[in-house]
Amino acid sequence: MYKYLFGPVPSRRLGISLGVDLVPRKVCTLDCVYCEVGKTTKLTLDRKEYIKTDRIKEELTDYFNNNPDPDFITFSGSGEPTLNLHIGEVLQFIKENKPKIPVAVLTNATLFYDKNVRDAIVAADVVLPSLDAATDGAFKKINRPHENLSVEKYIAGLIEFRKEFKGKIWLEIFILPGYNDDEQELTALKKAILKIKPDSIQVNTLDRPGTITGLRGATREELQRVVDFWQLPNVEIIAAAKQRTQVQSYRKDAETAILETIARRPCTVHDLTSILGMHINEVNKYLDVLDAQNKIETIEQERGVFYQLKERKVG
Repeated sequence: MYKYLFGPVPSRRLGISLGVDLVPRKVCTLDCVYCEVGKTTKLTLDRKEYIKTDRIKEELTDYFNNNPDPDFITFSGSGEPTLNLHIGEVLQFIKENKPKIPVAVLTNATLFYDKNVRDAIVAADVVLPSLDAATDGAFKKINRPHENLSVEKYIAGLIEFRKEFKGKIWLEIFILPGYNDDEQELTALKKAILKIKPDSIQVNTLDRPGTITGLRGATREELQRVVDFWQLPNVEIIAAAKQRTQVQSYRKDAETAILETIARRPCTVHDLTSILGMHINEVNKYLDVLDAQNKIETIEQERGVFYQLKERKVG
């Protein structure tokens, strides 16, 4: 069992993807209202060696020696990976030991204004940054950033990164009705997209409860209206979570373990990670599928959002 590696997880975009977690839960530059990992416990811009680099290298070496190569190695996990001061060193270690495995970085991109951060990940093959707002009001409402972050600095960093980065940029935009889907916000986002020049724009929305109550995901029709409004090439709506079951790394035993656990008693995401010894990102992938298949439902309790089996109506 690894502490800082997880998966491989079933990823529609990245296939069999081995995750590398570089920061503890939940160290981040943002406290997004929709985050399925949970509320940010350390809101910071401080880049540090949050996890010892040697420990990560040891786990990667053991994985490489004892497992088949994944389709991708992905920096993601419990918080913002670029907060780890040594992300570039870990990336270089992977490139030296497994040069044929492409590396992806899932990031909120808020630190791209710092050239040191851009330089650290420039050797990646794919970077999947997020951008949910292009006005300061919407940025603060949906992403709840560290007080020293501005949306102008955020977008400027993405523009600079595009100039320097030779790999693919797949920009993800998370649409939340009432937060960033009116004409003003969509127009501002379109202007930002045209300046950033990503290789693709991936429109996504909420599948399950976020960190505050009262949120709802956009419908397929609402997402399509966003795409139609932008009239941009290379825009796609992220496919339904249930399609993850078609990915080779999808494990029926993991799905079964989650269902059997919540059949005994309702559990939070963090309960499931503790009981099953799975990484939170891995648990979330399977919960997305089970929710899309209408097999589970959520209940709000004092300690948070609990998952339980969906009651089957008789008759």
